[in-house]
Amino acid sequence: MLRYLPILIAIAVTLYALIDCARTEQESVRGLPKWAWLLIIIFIGTIGAVAYLIWGRPKNQGPGRGGPRRVIGPDDDPDFLRKL
Repeated sequence: MLRYLPILIAIAVTLYALIDCARTEQESVRGLPKWAWLLIIIFIGTIGAVAYLIWGRPKNQGPGRGGPRRVIGPDDDPDFLRKL
């Protein structure tokens, strides 16, 4: 069973990258157009999937990392409460 583990990991990484690329918006994909990344993942396999995950995947734009800020009320804003 242990000799099949690298094959299963390669298939899992390829499927993850394929699904992630397919669900990502066109404007968010970096490097190449989305259709090109999908073709690379399909035809090159695990190496193409790893390349997409490193160079093509969008950067995380979560809160505090350049993403849109959440609007909070004045009673939850520490700067506003300091001024009172």
